Amino acid sequence: MSENRQIVSTATRQGELILSIVQNEMPTPSDDEVVVKIEAAPINPSDMFPLLAFADYSQGKLMLDDQQQKMVAPISEQFLDAIRSRLDQILPVGNEGAGRVVTAGANAKHLEGKLVSLVSGQCYQQFVRVPAGMCLVHKEDTTAEEAASSFVNPITALCFIETLKKEDHKAIVHTAAASNLGQMLLKLCLQENIDLICVVRSVEQAQLLRTLGAKYIINSTDEDFKEQLVDAMAETGATLAFDAIGGGRMVDTLLSSMERALSRNASGLNTYGAEQHKQVYIYGRLTRGPITLGQNYGMYWGVGGWLVMPVLKKLGPKRAAELQARVVNEIKTTFASHITDELSLLEAIDPANIARYFPKKTGEKYLIKPQKGL
Repeated sequence: MSENRQIVSTATRQGELILSIVQNEMPTPSDDEVVVKIEAAPINPSDMFPLLAFADYSQGKLMLDDQQQKMVAPISEQFLDAIRSRLDQILPVGNEGAGRVVTAGANAKHLEGKLVSLVSGQCYQQFVRVPAGMCLVHKEDTTAEEAASSFVNPITALCFIETLKKEDHKAIVHTAAASNLGQMLLKLCLQENIDLICVVRSVEQAQLLRTLGAKYIINSTDEDFKEQLVDAMAETGATLAFDAIGGGRMVDTLLSSMERALSRNASGLNTYGAEQHKQVYIYGRLTRGPITLGQNYGMYWGVGGWLVMPVLKKLGPKRAAELQARVVNEIKTTFASHITDELSLLEAIDPANIARYFPKKTGEKYLIKPQKGL
């Protein structure tokens, strides 16, 4: 336990991104803290910006010698103002992870030896010190690889359902629906008899969801995509969508299709459109361009950003604990993640591997294994 290596990210005022593996002292817990030996930490889309900013990793260079392990890549000057608040700061990275508690403070001895998952924002390192209350204890037959993705995707999927219920919608439309998150959401909707319209981009993705039991699957590359979407919305009454794409015209397509579905059987003058509220929440930025909206969905609609942490906070500690308990109980089934590859800390900063995980391809997921290669 003498080493504690960690990936840190620095964007400089000179227009460089530096991903470094640094050596830290071993942490010592206070009375209410624990030290977790991180065995697995996923690379989620939400990790990409803290990790890479706007760097052009295709021009990145790996620099390895006895004194340093780092990757340096250029950042275009046009992006520097957008990341001004983080320039020249050394930032930890890695939203979530899992491992065994190796040391515990006086008030947390009951956690020693337990497999826990946690959200710390610095899980791309070998040992992490966190408050004991941040740890989610898993069953003994659960592996660290399974537990590593216990928060971002599972709690997001559960909070999608909570949002639907709170806002009194009947069904959900989900883009990039074949992702690990999308598969979890599909399983939840099937369990709770909630209609889910899955928007995908390929025949292979459609087939994957079909094998999981999806009823409404629409390929956005089909010529009659919009017609299929309107038909599915009319059948399900869907007025809520969660969009992972962000930029482009997808939000506009979702809203206009909802309006067409709701107005399908309307008669007489309909000056302001359908009276049912239509809502699209953007929770991802797979496309970073501007969001293009039209004016063909009446006057009763909304577009907004969606973040899991504020939603979870509004639910209150009791409901949040119930959702987390469900994740623990169903981590091998409903909330199972499918891993594409496992990377060491050094492999994770290699431009060749960044080129594999940065595109955020639907259904692919990578784990960082901080203990790998020791």
